[in-house]
Amino acid sequence: MLFTKDTLGYFLEKGAQEHPDRDFMVYPDRDLRLSYKEFDERVNLLAKGLLSIGIKKGDHVGIWALNVPDWLTFMFATAKIGVVLVTVNTAYRSHELAYVMEQSDMKALAIIDGFRDIDYVQTLYELIPELKTQERGELKSEKFPYLKSVIYIGPEKHRGMYNTPELLLLGKHTPDDEFLQIKASLDGDEVINMQYTSGTTGFPKGVMLSHINILNNGYYIGERQKFTGEDKLCITVPLFHCFGIVLGIMATLTHGSTNVMVEVFDPLLVLAAVQKEKCTALYGVPTMFIAEYSHPMFDMFDLSSLRTGIMAGSTPPIEAMKKVVNNMHMAEVTSVYGLTEGSPGFTQTSTDDPLDKRVETVGKKLPECEVKIVDPETGETLGPNETGEICCKGYNVMKGYYKMPEKTKEVIDEDGWLHSGDLATVDEEGYYSIVGRIKDMIIRGGENIYPREIEEFLYTMPDILDVQVVGIPDDKYGEIVGAFIILAEGADLTEEDVRDFALTKIARYKVPKHVFFVDEFPLTASGKIQKFKLREQAVELLEKIKAQEEDI
Repeated sequence: MLFTKDTLGYFLEKGAQEHPDRDFMVYPDRDLRLSYKEFDERVNLLAKGLLSIGIKKGDHVGIWALNVPDWLTFMFATAKIGVVLVTVNTAYRSHELAYVMEQSDMKALAIIDGFRDIDYVQTLYELIPELKTQERGELKSEKFPYLKSVIYIGPEKHRGMYNTPELLLLGKHTPDDEFLQIKASLDGDEVINMQYTSGTTGFPKGVMLSHINILNNGYYIGERQKFTGEDKLCITVPLFHCFGIVLGIMATLTHGSTNVMVEVFDPLLVLAAVQKEKCTALYGVPTMFIAEYSHPMFDMFDLSSLRTGIMAGSTPPIEAMKKVVNNMHMAEVTSVYGLTEGSPGFTQTSTDDPLDKRVETVGKKLPECEVKIVDPETGETLGPNETGEICCKGYNVMKGYYKMPEKTKEVIDEDGWLHSGDLATVDEEGYYSIVGRIKDMIIRGGENIYPREIEEFLYTMPDILDVQVVGIPDDKYGEIVGAFIILAEGADLTEEDVRDFALTKIARYKVPKHVFFVDEFPLTASGKIQKFKLREQAVELLEKIKAQEEDI
């Protein structure tokens, strides 16, 4: 039986009634606190404000913002009026934003001022020059025919845009009738959230997720961490991604827990937030945890309140997991495996799993869904310890890609199985291990090489802080092994050191032919490492080396 068929709004109101004064959301760096009751009241005002400017049930409203306080207000306000929230990657630039606005049939877009070197306001004016001359809420854009409104998240005024204080004020003066009528008509199976896949390959696709998809997935993920109303979760990952809003917000919402928010990841801000609020759980992708425990000021912070959390987003390195357990007090840390298309979780370790299982696997399948490993070529189900594609079936599988039925059929087969594109194994006890992506697998002269295996091996070198292994095109073997390495502070390694270490311990064909030392890896805004960019870098670097040698 599923945990719930209710809606996001129902759970927020339930929390506001059962523990009205408990903190729902805390921003430690600005001493901002909103209780469940206060947050629910703000959500209702914004929901009515959106209705008053012509946003209707079934419309699509985008949000392009960092983890600012009103990000979640928009998420729950749209959910309460049956509007689909389209989450936009904070790293997108004008071309990518235009694609999502057009492809998603976006009726309104909520934005902040910008991120890093991207000016969101200016980007909008360049894409939609009509914004500066037309009446608010009545926008007629040649390029974006569905778009009627732009909303600035904050008190500042920008020509052609509403701002949040105005919408909250409109909500205050809008009768409840329409709002209550829409709320009563909602169904848990309706699409409420649309997240665009990170687009590391090809055009991003809009993944349609329902209340049932994300609430149930969040609940089971919280259960595996034994969340209660006493837990405080520090959320450092972006809210535009499933990691933030499902593994994070849906897990806390369904357990009455508190969200301790960090607007944009900074290891010092995270360590300070955990100490100040006595957080019991912490989330992050592996690179975030590595940045935290390797920070020169790490020992200054008291993290003894920590108990659990999630390391996910990319397969957690075993050595990093060990350091999080031993150095960050996270003895009950878990890892989750999944895809945005799976709401996202397929599998997860549990707080009471043996340490070796929590460190070396991504756990057992989550409740109420099916998981299997199949031969990527034949589709035949494989047995224990055989490598194949991991697939999932159940309540958590997306409704499909928006307006892309053919692309949907490519990943969800006729029997309802979602094909991940990832290689995995399962042991006799039902614990799954991710080997890599089918496309990341290196085929060197007919030998299948799994980058994950070599990465884990290289992590055992004390001077290596982080490592990524990729296949590099080669005339003789088809592909050869390349390793990109970030060194620990003060370390001094050469390419020969790495190769010599590997030659004595792993098969020669797995030994990296080329080793590149870098300061950082190319990441998506959600923290996933872009291996295709590393492959491109390797090709460019080798061409430069070859050109230099020819000059000599």
